[in-house]
Amino acid sequence: MKRALTKIRPVDGFAHTLHLVLTVALPLLIYIFVRIDLAQLAIAVIFLSKWRMLAVRPRYWLANLQANSADILAGVSLVIFMAQTTSQLWQLIWAALYAVWLLMIKPSTSLFGAASQALIAQVLGLLAVYVAWGGSNILVLIITTWLVCYVAGRHFFAGFDEPYTKFLTNIWAFFGGSLAWISSHWLLYYGVIAQPALILTVLSFGLGSMYYLQRMDKLTPLLKRQFLFIMAAIITVVLVFSDWGDKAV
Repeated sequence: MKRALTKIRPVDGFAHTLHLVLTVALPLLIYIFVRIDLAQLAIAVIFLSKWRMLAVRPRYWLANLQANSADILAGVSLVIFMAQTTSQLWQLIWAALYAVWLLMIKPSTSLFGAASQALIAQVLGLLAVYVAWGGSNILVLIITTWLVCYVAGRHFFAGFDEPYTKFLTNIWAFFGGSLAWISSHWLLYYGVIAQPALILTVLSFGLGSMYYLQRMDKLTPLLKRQFLFIMAAIITVVLVFSDWGDKAV
């Protein structure tokens, strides 16, 4: 299967050049749509760019959607960031970051690359959720947070061929949704970063790093204690020194 994929991948020549041009054109097209207040169309373009997901038998559509979900999550999140600002400079920065994602981060097939993709997609997704829908109904926050954690968790564990991918992914998504439910009663922001997004990012980075190191046989007891201490320290500082009087219920 891997050999077949390698044969059809444009690695040089005209096909490779055309692939790069189309890849760079996507962020530019999205930027143009956002500038003319057509953010919904920009999001539609991201989904249309994944048309190859449906160029197979219907029984493979769900699997293809799951395989491309992290890429879609990152793209939609960056469109949300672009739509949330009127600054042309910031919109160009977000478009450039999307190009970096498409050209440098997304193509990686290594274990470290898959782990990085999952973490970046989750960070972008969580930030986008609480920037765009922070004042929405609690149910919206729970569902969107659960979905972001599910997409990121599945992409992370699937990259390692984890036999318990589904089980671990559901646990992480359930934890994210539960934290969203609890935090929504006292939704605090540190600048533009919501507290649940910060906590989930800290935990996913620490736990994900330990999992990666363990799979690489590089997780020593000392490193494990250091990661646990750092995670506990950051979360303690966040919880203890937050202004709980400034809350949104």
